[in-house]
Amino acid sequence: MVASVIALGVCLASYDNVDAAIRQNRIERLNARIENVYTADYQNMADDKLEQEKSKSAATEDDMFVTEDPYGTNTTSLYVYFTTDDSVSVSYTVHADGYADFTRDAYQQSQYSKTHEFQILGLIPREKNTITITLTNADGKSRTHTFEHRGTSLLGNEEVQLEQTVVADSGEDLGDGLYAILGNDSDEQDFMFYYDTNGVLRGEIPVLYYRSHRLLFDDDGLMWFSASTHHMAAMNRLGKLEKIYDLGSDYILHHDYAMDANGDIVLLATEMGRDDNAVQDQVIKLSTSTGSVTRLVDFGELFADYKASTTHAGTDESDSSAQNRWDWLHCNTIQLLDDGSALFSARETSTIIKVDDLESDPTVDYMIGEPSVWAGTDEVSSFLAKDGDFSDTGGQHSITYVADDSLPDGQYYLYMFDNNFGTSLTRPDFDWTVIDGISTELSSDTAKSQYRKYLVDENAGTYTEVSSFDVPYSPYVSSAQELDNGQILIDSGMKGLFGQYNEDGDLLVQFKMTLNSAYIYRVYKYDFSGFYFD
Repeated sequence: MVASVIALGVCLASYDNVDAAIRQNRIERLNARIENVYTADYQNMADDKLEQEKSKSAATEDDMFVTEDPYGTNTTSLYVYFTTDDSVSVSYTVHADGYADFTRDAYQQSQYSKTHEFQILGLIPREKNTITITLTNADGKSRTHTFEHRGTSLLGNEEVQLEQTVVADSGEDLGDGLYAILGNDSDEQDFMFYYDTNGVLRGEIPVLYYRSHRLLFDDDGLMWFSASTHHMAAMNRLGKLEKIYDLGSDYILHHDYAMDANGDIVLLATEMGRDDNAVQDQVIKLSTSTGSVTRLVDFGELFADYKASTTHAGTDESDSSAQNRWDWLHCNTIQLLDDGSALFSARETSTIIKVDDLESDPTVDYMIGEPSVWAGTDEVSSFLAKDGDFSDTGGQHSITYVADDSLPDGQYYLYMFDNNFGTSLTRPDFDWTVIDGISTELSSDTAKSQYRKYLVDENAGTYTEVSSFDVPYSPYVSSAQELDNGQILIDSGMKGLFGQYNEDGDLLVQFKMTLNSAYIYRVYKYDFSGFYFD
């Protein structure tokens, strides 16, 4: 009996080893496949193949040319091409039993056209999808064409239907944008996902590794996003990667980027190979026309005294092999203003920093937060005064600048996800409880994070809180976004929860996503108008 038990254990262990080997082999093959997708050769080859296949097709409205994801950039999408005898606009509906329908107006270069080329988003993987395409002329007369297509299998293991922990009331208008899930990091293959307001998966966009942090849309019709710590990519509306830039060996990006007035991209970065091992304290610029990289700011030079007062500690989560990194500032958000200045969120100091003349002669204008964090430095005198009785932030993320024409010159709104977590590995002796109500616990059943909105008055040198409400506690990461309909999208990243609130802080709908590792970095909502949709 003992011998049998031992033999069975050895047999099961062997099966486990075989399963692990098969899984690892699959991951390596998938990684290699995506690495190939993110090359100009692959994208050009896909273009050539697509043109050859189109030339063999009738490509009429009665016999449309349809193919799956030709550029390898959106697993469940369809590329569609056809011509009509009259000029029409195009809309489509994707139906699959058991799921909400997905209806959109396809984007075309002109609203009414005789040539039609677009992506269909929203197919349900491994299900029979019925696609109805509606053609409408300028007189309002329409006709429809219907075909079926079985959705392809996903490359990842994400949920097709997310759990709704709070279900929206019937008739509640949540808008018709798509939630972009940015950074459900995995040890296998990383993706960006699109979900609709019913929590149904409508897109799976593979990236090389790490994560995308936000989507940027330029004047040439391209959508920019990060595909790794080294790569920025620009996708056209059909899914082709028109540009793929490697930042080179000097820098890796982390956490955020923004597009400047010239269409170039300003990124938060870490400088590689530093003798002092400092991380996440640089700002660089990527030319979107040439791919060249230049440094704009070394915060270690701008804040030399403060940096010198901190201890060497921390890790670099954008470089898993990094050890004993000096993560003394940890910028996590950048917002570019029209006058050439910029706002930065510095997590390690729980400070918001305004820098003037970012791309020419950067200087510190002012700071917002708890001044005592910077005690003993010249910068302590640069803090705006708090106007009112409210708590300052702890490790805030996703700060967002809002210009408002109703405000006088020198005033603006600033909102954020306030993690309400006080910690700094490089300031182990600082007492964060100086901030009223702040949590110093990584895990807590009672702590809350907050959505916060300030009115900043640069003329008076003050900031005041105009809105705030509690949200699920997430000591790290997370995001806040004010939507066009006045609602507020909150991602409590370490909880795997995201949802929409009204202006009073009432939760309207909430989704829970299974975490691949530790958190969902950000969730932003995009309507993709003028890109995927009309």
